[in-house]
Amino acid sequence: MRKPLFSRNRKPRPSDKRAAAAAAFRSIHRPRLSSAVSSKVSYRRRGLRASCHEDRLSALPDDLLLLILQRLDTRSVLATATLSKRWACLPRSLDALDFRVSDILPARYYRCIRMRAEADDFTYGFAVDIKMLRANIERYERRAMRAMTSSINNFLDADADQERGGLGLRSVRRLRLEFFTNHCSSGIHRLITKAADSWGVEDLEISLAKSTFRRQGAHSFPHHGLCNNPCESRVRSLKLSGCYVPPLKGFHALTTLVLQNLPESTPNAAYEAIFTLCPQLQTLHLKSCMLKEGVVSIHAPKSEIKQLIMEYCPFGVIKLYALPMLESMAVVETIVSYKLSAFPYLTHLNINFHRGVAKTRIFHIRNDYDLSDYLGGTPGITDLIIRFTGYQRWFKPWSPTLLFPKLRRLLVADVPSSWDVSWPRLLIEAAPCLESLHIHITPWEEEPLDDISWQPSEFCHNQLKDLVIIGFQGTERQIYFVNFVIKVSTSLLLVSLYKNGHVQDRGHWDWDMVPRQYEWVNEEKVKILNQITDSAPCAATPVQVVMK
Repeated sequence: MRKPLFSRNRKPRPSDKRAAAAAAFRSIHRPRLSSAVSSKVSYRRRGLRASCHEDRLSALPDDLLLLILQRLDTRSVLATATLSKRWACLPRSLDALDFRVSDILPARYYRCIRMRAEADDFTYGFAVDIKMLRANIERYERRAMRAMTSSINNFLDADADQERGGLGLRSVRRLRLEFFTNHCSSGIHRLITKAADSWGVEDLEISLAKSTFRRQGAHSFPHHGLCNNPCESRVRSLKLSGCYVPPLKGFHALTTLVLQNLPESTPNAAYEAIFTLCPQLQTLHLKSCMLKEGVVSIHAPKSEIKQLIMEYCPFGVIKLYALPMLESMAVVETIVSYKLSAFPYLTHLNINFHRGVAKTRIFHIRNDYDLSDYLGGTPGITDLIIRFTGYQRWFKPWSPTLLFPKLRRLLVADVPSSWDVSWPRLLIEAAPCLESLHIHITPWEEEPLDDISWQPSEFCHNQLKDLVIIGFQGTERQIYFVNFVIKVSTSLLLVSLYKNGHVQDRGHWDWDMVPRQYEWVNEEKVKILNQITDSAPCAATPVQVVMK
């Protein structure tokens, strides 16, 4: 018969005695310790229960609560209306509403997107079911749009009930919408119409979210457009992304219009109508719009547009004939034909143009373009930004008709290191009032191309005070250009030569030169400084040359 592992009658072993003593010790001291801990915990619990009864957040004044709500997203703000009767009225006081489908999409959606992108690189081998991923992603997008449309409809219904209850119309200054285009867009149109007709919205942004798989066209608005009464609308700023241009006639308060990612099917007449049907516009921004092949002709002598930005609009050609009030223009990677003489009040110009499809000598690029076709014709330019790039210089280094009598600030950015960097000498000689000259050189792997043969000149510049070059490597042509500027400038005070750095854009017509610290080898630095003229015949004061 097997003996049991434990017996009541057996004598305790020494180890059992020690365990019994420890148990006795614990039995003696535990009540005292537990009573202290329990009393402390009970005190904390009483404090927590007391603090729970005190709603410190609701005790704040409405102004502070509104400041808190302004830092939350719209979904969270609307959810606070269920807390109490007081909180139910607070969201109506907010003047900005943002409804974004990206706020509704779950984290699993973005995880599937990431897995789909990594699957293209075979990160997981062949273990990923692409069809299943696609089905999940599309299902998340459909569910998010259904939930967003339902939330908007419920929000509008509740708002109508509050209006009938005597709370009056809501006042909204800014409304932003982001959504996928599908059959669930009726609530979107209802919200836009309500905001423009009744709420007095001034800043309206409508963006079409890009679907991952489903090929989608641009969003189309109802036949009445954005609202029923455009003449009474207060919309001053309108941004449309991925949408067809709605009828804009009658929006007399509209002064700023941004069109982005418009489809290629948008007729050229729609762009032309913007200038004629909205003469009160002051700012127009076209970005990444797929122009149809052909010409968009702009002849708007009654237009009040002062700022015109055209960037990354391929295929088509925009011809500007008359914009008499234009003051600032930016042309970035867009084919634009114009005569600057058609803009008598133009003061700020930003032009970015690239010729040549590849860094190769196989394709011959013309190098006889006249700069006056791009820069000449207006005497009022004060600030000029130029980004001319390509495998080789594609314009002539002379232009007898080029003249900038009022130019004060000049930035020549992204100059390929394979070009002769002295070509801005042409601009210096054409700008007698130039005060600040900034040049940014970007590295290219190609060897330097043909140098420019400059004719001797007795030219002197009396206004230039500041020369900054970022990307300075101390090449022969770079040193030649620095020596030329020092020699002809009578008021030059500072020459800053930085090996590394970049240009930080501040909007489309202002910039900052941001150098990056670099320690020159002492022998190399002394050699370059010895090649730079430290005293010039025309200079009235010594010129300080800084190398970093």
